[in-house]
Amino acid sequence: MAQSARSYRARREERARRTARLVGLAGFAGAAALPVILWHRAIALMASDFRIDPRYLATGWLGYALIALGLLFLVPVLLSIGRKPESRLYPRSRNALAGWGVSCYLLGMVLAVQVAAIANGYSGH
Repeated sequence: MAQSARSYRARREERARRTARLVGLAGFAGAAALPVILWHRAIALMASDFRIDPRYLATGWLGYALIALGLLFLVPVLLSIGRKPESRLYPRSRNALAGWGVSCYLLGMVLAVQVAAIANGYSGH
């Protein structure tokens, strides 16, 4: 009786870890696709006039660079979902990476909204 209860519990925990990994992967894929879906016209407009100029790069592309940086910070967090803290694939600074990832991503989203509004000629009326 104890063996079947233990195996049931183990199967349930494995199912929960698998579900957490799938939800994390879906969330990461959604977060990666969202800027492209929302601002593909603004990105295409800026890319059509691309030049290596520090002012242009800072004002036009910084938001998207911060989004990419935030997603890079979140990759180790994504890989560690469902793992035990003793695992070698579990980053010791997981919470810090998650914090930096979310902060950079949100800051990039705010800047990308402003850049897209300027690129689309938003007048505020």
